[in-house]
Amino acid sequence: MAEIDHIVVGARSLEEGAAFVEQHLGRRPGPGGVHTGLGTHNMLLGLGSACYLEVIARDPNQPDPPHPRLFGLDDPSVALRLEAGPELLAWVARTPVLDAVAARLGPRAGEVRPMSRGDLHWRMAFPPPGQDMAGLVPALIQWDGESAVTRLTDSGCRLVRLEAEHPEADAVNAALAERGLEEALQVRRSPHARLVARLRRPDGEEAVLSSG
Repeated sequence: MAEIDHIVVGARSLEEGAAFVEQHLGRRPGPGGVHTGLGTHNMLLGLGSACYLEVIARDPNQPDPPHPRLFGLDDPSVALRLEAGPELLAWVARTPVLDAVAARLGPRAGEVRPMSRGDLHWRMAFPPPGQDMAGLVPALIQWDGESAVTRLTDSGCRLVRLEAEHPEADAVNAALAERGLEEALQVRRSPHARLVARLRRPDGEEAVLSSG
């Protein structure tokens, strides 16, 4: 069993990302922290009791990490897109049985990696390169103890639904199904891959964040 844990907005800097989120949602993300050794840092916005929004950017105060930065931030094509402005990059799904899911998926799950930020600890498995279907197949996360969302102030914003477009919609749906995420993402066939998050602002208006 898995469910949406958070959505990820990438930006050249946290300030750019925070301003982008505030412009669209009417609420500014709060401090997150540093991903030591991973070359990134973040800010967070609570979307209720079980979901949140993460703004992530390269941390200029850290050296280049030994592995590529999370969510493709080192990918030249992603960097080029973020030059034009922040955008929705990915989403992450939460599961209480990450090891079991990874064992069942085998290499398709990707390597399970322990991570931490301050006193928060978790493990994640990212789909191998080329198998995330342009960010539509999520990384899986299992929190070890308290999760980030439990520490966030409720912004009053809500994630209404996640949608996706992809030329190989059936393949995306199959990858989601084997992770127990059939209901988490609505996938349509389209010539271009795109992730779309529809959110409700505190004033009741709808806001849309998307990739590409």
